[in-house]
Amino acid sequence: MHPLYFYLGATVITFLVFGFDKLAARKSWRRIPEKTLHLLSFAGGFIGALFGRTYFRHKTTRAKFLIIPVVAAIVHAAFWLIQSRN
Repeated sequence: MHPLYFYLGATVITFLVFGFDKLAARKSWRRIPEKTLHLLSFAGGFIGALFGRTYFRHKTTRAKFLIIPVVAAIVHAAFWLIQSRN
């Protein structure tokens, strides 16, 4: 599988999970654990996390929901940079 498809899929899934968690918060349903949202960011869904955070206005007051996706993006970029040099 091409990495672009992987990142696209992870982005869409993470975006939808952020949207579902926002809906769950409004409806008083069972919520998605924050740890799961962060793991989705590190699993490649960092773009979806940033867009979901902004679009759904969800978790915007918590700095770690901005910091963790940015750190995840840096980690993934560093990985691909190192891979390209080998």
